[in-house]
Amino acid sequence: MRVGIHFGGLRGGHEVRGIGVHTSELLSSLQRIAKSEKGIEIEPYTLNAKRYDLVHYTVFKPFTVSLPFIKPTKKVVLTIHDLIPLIYPKHYPGGLRGGIKLLINRFLIKKNVDAIITISETSKKDICRFLGVDPSKVHVIYLAPKEIFKRIADSEKRIVKEKYNLPETFALYVGDINYNKNIPGLIEMCKYSNIPLVIVGKQAKDIENQNLDHPELIHLRGLDWSNVIRLGFVPDEDLAAIYNLADVYIQPSFYEGFALPLLEAKACGTWVIATKIQVHTEILEGNKDYSWEKTAKETLEVYKRSLKN
Repeated sequence: MRVGIHFGGLRGGHEVRGIGVHTSELLSSLQRIAKSEKGIEIEPYTLNAKRYDLVHYTVFKPFTVSLPFIKPTKKVVLTIHDLIPLIYPKHYPGGLRGGIKLLINRFLIKKNVDAIITISETSKKDICRFLGVDPSKVHVIYLAPKEIFKRIADSEKRIVKEKYNLPETFALYVGDINYNKNIPGLIEMCKYSNIPLVIVGKQAKDIENQNLDHPELIHLRGLDWSNVIRLGFVPDEDLAAIYNLADVYIQPSFYEGFALPLLEAKACGTWVIATKIQVHTEILEGNKDYSWEKTAKETLEVYKRSLKN
């Protein structure tokens, strides 16, 4: 079995968080497993699709044609992380062209995709609802925190605290600031509680240079950022220390397909506050074993079943 993992569409910061982390960690974990199993080759996708028995596409955007019109090889697996733009159409408008591309995507999924992988039962329900996919075709495989996210020594924490000039007490949020993230509510909560808020993420750091008339960001207009320390992108080794330093990690989202920072924070021993939405309950109350080895093994089983059918 030879599998090509397709990295297409990983731009705009996704390479280092979210989808990019999923794809790179999955690839390396699959390759480790393949070394111990005969007859399995896993590699980044090249333009010669005929060399593969199965191609795994890892990026799906509902308003962008995300699959080739002609099936590239015998079997195709597609990862769909979430369909949040379809949950909040006013804030993530696709327009007429986007609507047409969504219809094309639905057609191509039905025609060319043998199995879909998603990251939560919440996202699976959305995929079946919005894309008209048979539930038996959709497989839920959870993400996992990287091994670097763990409790660390006080000496390491002090170095990072001084490097970023962090206060003694603070709440932490890691991620984007799109509508579904509920950043105004988070800022208001921390202001009311009189606790400094630290946000890690490129979008928040660059807020002054962004177009706040855009539907995805209009909710941020007039927001008071005076109580917020915006660090921008932070490498994982420093981020692990920042999780350890935080008094609490807060995930205030209205809706998510998953919430990887919740698992990262828990792995670092940080207290977590999260809105009681379906996926947060699914992740935090499920008492599941999260590891990239488990994720890779379950993904490999999807490949094997697809090739048998």
